[in-house]
Amino acid sequence: MILKKLLLIVIIAISSITTNGQSSTVFDNLQLDSKLLKGSRDFALYLPPGYHESSRSYPVLYLLHGSGDDQTGWIQFGEVQHITDKAIANGTASPMIIVMPDANTGKRGYFNRIGDNWPYEDYFFEELIPYIEKNYRVKSSKRFRAIAGLSMGGGGTFMYALHKPEFFSSACPLSAATYAISLEGFKKRYIENSVLYDSKKISSYYQQHNVLSLIENKTKKELNSVRWYIDCGDDDFLFEGNSLAHIALRKKGIAHEFRIRDGAHNWTYWRTSLPKVLEFISQGFHQ
Repeated sequence: MILKKLLLIVIIAISSITTNGQSSTVFDNLQLDSKLLKGSRDFALYLPPGYHESSRSYPVLYLLHGSGDDQTGWIQFGEVQHITDKAIANGTASPMIIVMPDANTGKRGYFNRIGDNWPYEDYFFEELIPYIEKNYRVKSSKRFRAIAGLSMGGGGTFMYALHKPEFFSSACPLSAATYAISLEGFKKRYIENSVLYDSKKISSYYQQHNVLSLIENKTKKELNSVRWYIDCGDDDFLFEGNSLAHIALRKKGIAHEFRIRDGAHNWTYWRTSLPKVLEFISQGFHQ
């Protein structure tokens, strides 16, 4: 009887790692030539178990790294392969493709820069997404496209989903850098990062890159077309911006999930965020 129980445990353990002998694949140094950014851009990719053995198409998550990391951050420190494999195996997440772009080569950030020729956001929507949808078996409709990210990537998640809500079914900013709450603070951040800007353009640029302004100016229909999941630790230094985004959405009557959990601005926190993110976006894929 004991032997049978041990055998059952071994079988369950093996089945949680592979599905009919199939395993996931991660590539951490793929490249895309960008005309807009005038050079080669790196990205990482997670392909779910069964991708190579099937002909089906998959939903896709664009997963953004934080400041100081690159496209390998979620792989090396976020344990994205292990966590996603486990979520798929236990049925809390759909098999999906995960794309992790690099936003830390040459110049740092996910936005088009003011004052210089660095249209990273244009690259993301006009080159990266079309490349992924052309070269991998990805479901290419809004319903099956989601975005998430941490810190700087959380700010990118907010911006991309607010700028183009027609692209994403779900958006999950984690410990998001919502950036300066005031225009003066916004200017100061640019100066501290030694970025030149056109003083005549900075005000309108700020309005287009400030979470609270965008929430205020977007229609309820646009905002409600995206499923929002906002997560930030109670000891995170970015708690204020995330809390204010939650309050702004509440005041406008926008459905969203808001989580404050025990934790700080670190990978220990984000690794525990990822399983819930995968479950949340998977629910959106199935709606």
